[in-house]
Amino acid sequence: MDQTEQLLKDLTEAHGVPGYEAEVRAVLRRYLEPWGTFEQDKIGSLVCVQTGQAERPRVMLAAHMDEIGFMVRHIMPEGFIKFLPLGGWFDQVLLGQRAVIKTHRGDVVGVFGARPPHLLTNDERKKVIEKKEMYIDIGATSAAEVEAAGVRVGDPVVPLADFRILANPKTYLSKAFDDRVGCALLVQTLAACAHAGHPNVIYGVATAMEEIGPRGARTAAELVDPDVALILESDIAGDVPGIKAEESSIKLGKGPTLVVYDARMIPNLRLRDLVIDTARELGVPLQFSAIEGGATDGSLIHLHKTGVPTVVLGVAARHIHSHSAIIHRDDYDNALKLLTALVGKLDQATVAALTQ
Repeated sequence: MDQTEQLLKDLTEAHGVPGYEAEVRAVLRRYLEPWGTFEQDKIGSLVCVQTGQAERPRVMLAAHMDEIGFMVRHIMPEGFIKFLPLGGWFDQVLLGQRAVIKTHRGDVVGVFGARPPHLLTNDERKKVIEKKEMYIDIGATSAAEVEAAGVRVGDPVVPLADFRILANPKTYLSKAFDDRVGCALLVQTLAACAHAGHPNVIYGVATAMEEIGPRGARTAAELVDPDVALILESDIAGDVPGIKAEESSIKLGKGPTLVVYDARMIPNLRLRDLVIDTARELGVPLQFSAIEGGATDGSLIHLHKTGVPTVVLGVAARHIHSHSAIIHRDDYDNALKLLTALVGKLDQATVAALTQ
């Protein structure tokens, strides 16, 4: 396992649902410590500041560190646990999956369950079981046993899944690539820029609570006051059965993505073009993505004060927002190459020209 694989493993296997990011924040702090000094906003977003050859512009690299998960909502008398989602979950990906409840006494493992199919009518079997009908089973037979295990209402629940290198050794399987892949890019871009030098100050920001609305993006932007922002995200691969090319042409292994549209942001056009031109100069393949049903931290960062030139760069993942997603190493490596070159171009004159 090389350094990048180890970084991705450490980040994706760390636990950190919205509002409970302490564990993954500690991993990021450890990896970022050689590359800058730290600041932190008051809701948990971590900022690593790396000074380059000039005090301006302030270049904000933002990746959210939280992952989708759940929260304990109610403990039933029979010992089953009702939950609420933290982030967007499809009902059909949950049943039979394992999860970890983070309690004040340690981790408690459980499984998502519902009424067994053997006891359903034929019509009921054809319907997707909704989250409100599910529960988490930790093997208890009473509420007292659940409480004895340390489980309390409000405890976070994290998907239980590990990092794996697949049969194609360039493809990786794990939970939380949304957006730990962006966090990994953040770490390695800061490392690369520290060695190469850069004509600006980089603010590498791991934002909190993006999956329940880009909350850390707002507070972190207040702290950083950026002149330009590059949002590092996990994008949605469309190379699976049932997706038409006009719906999504994003494929694993075909390069990082440039988001030309999402539900809450259109990128700064000159910054967009700079990304395209830089990718062409480097020989980096670039895919173009339009996300009609979602948004990113950029939706709030680009509205900071009188506006911040902002663009979203992504690494495509299959099976996003589930226990296990798949990414391709070539997409990651090319995204890192492109990001490092972009930061090196963002001097005062270039950034000023983005809004002239």
